Amino acid sequence: MIDVLIRLRMGLCFPMARLGLGLGFGLALLLAPLAAEAISRQEVLEQMKKSRPKDLQVLMEEPDAGGPRMIGIYAIKPGGADGTLRSYSLWEESPSDLNVYVESVNCGVNNPLRVKRTLSAVFVRHLNPGGPILEGNREDHLVWWAACVPEVAGTDPATLRDKALELGFSTLRTERQEQLPALAP
Repeated sequence: MIDVLIRLRMGLCFPMARLGLGLGFGLALLLAPLAAEAISRQEVLEQMKKSRPKDLQVLMEEPDAGGPRMIGIYAIKPGGADGTLRSYSLWEESPSDLNVYVESVNCGVNNPLRVKRTLSAVFVRHLNPGGPILEGNREDHLVWWAACVPEVAGTDPATLRDKALELGFSTLRTERQEQLPALAP
């Protein structure tokens, strides 16, 4: 680890690495007061939009405190021996934050599910493609359909019952959720 000493105007020295703070954080602390001007919320939103991945597929946009909240999916990759697994990155943008999560889904007829990760937990959500869509499962279904059947990405999942039946899903499965503790990165 690199020891970084920060000298403050009063002559105090703080070894940032010994405080458990990395080089980047220490430099940020040092340079933060030197910022010439504050950046507006609108500028931040514009910068986030400009930094979106090229293959980002917007799945939902909804009003949020201070502006719109957007969820999109990109970098979808097939996996698993039978090709029913998909991994992808989920882009979650709000006026106050930007989060990117790496998640996965099982597209198989026998066990359709989404594995959603947050900082505090891992949620395994067993889904019923083509079944009833409620406020609590809409995002899960939007993500699942986008990862598993990309040609319908962004389509209201409540309208995809016939497509689910065509793909062999019963549309009668019981949805449920398992919650597991998040593992340290």
